[in-house]
Amino acid sequence: MKSIQVVLVEDQLLILNSLKIILNATEDIEVVGTAMNGEEALSVLEQVQPDVVLMDVHMPIMDGLEATRLAKAKWPSLKIIMLTTLQTRDSVVGALEAGAEGYILKAIDPLDLAAAIRLVSRGETMISQEVAKLLFTGPKGGHLQPANEREALTEREMEILKCLSNGLTNSMIAEKLFLSEGTVRNYISSIYSKLNVHSRIEAINKTKGLF
Repeated sequence: MKSIQVVLVEDQLLILNSLKIILNATEDIEVVGTAMNGEEALSVLEQVQPDVVLMDVHMPIMDGLEATRLAKAKWPSLKIIMLTTLQTRDSVVGALEAGAEGYILKAIDPLDLAAAIRLVSRGETMISQEVAKLLFTGPKGGHLQPANEREALTEREMEILKCLSNGLTNSMIAEKLFLSEGTVRNYISSIYSKLNVHSRIEAINKTKGLF
C-alpha cells in the first residue's frame, strides 16, 4: 500500500520533531519534508510533491495563510491542512479562502490527526470540532450562514447524518466508514453546529425527508 506523503511546516522545532515522529510511526503516512516558515515550505514543495501539507498558521518570515495561497496557486491539487494552537473566525475564514482543505488544532489526538490526513488526501474537508463551532455559530444572515440544511452539509456529513437516522452509534459509524470515533464525533459536532441543533433527535427531525 502506498504511503500518504506529508510535508510538515512548523516554526517550533519541538512540535515539528514530535509531529514527524508521530506521523512516521503511522503505517500509511510518511513525512517527506519539513520547513520552519512559509518561504522554506515553498522551497521544499519545489523539490517534493507530497499528498498533504500540514501548515502552521502563525510563522515568521511568511505565515501559513500566505504560503497556502501561493502554494495552491502553483499546485492546485495540493492538499493543505492548517495546524494551529489558536483560532479566530478571521483566520479560519482566511485559511479556507486561501484554499486549505482542513483546519485543526495542535492539541488533536494523534489518531485523529492521522485520520484527518487520510480524509484530506482523499479530497475531503476536515475541520476540528472547536473550529466548526467558531465558524457556524454566527448571527443569522452572516455570510457564513448556510442557505439550507442540504447546502450546509458536506457529502461526508450527509453520509454520517444518514447513519444517525438509521440508528447507528458512533462506534458503528466509525467501523462502517473506516474512521476513528474521534473523527466521527468531530463530524457530528459540525453537523449540530450547522443545523443549530443539540442532539441526534433534533438533527434527524430537522432533516427529515432528505433521505
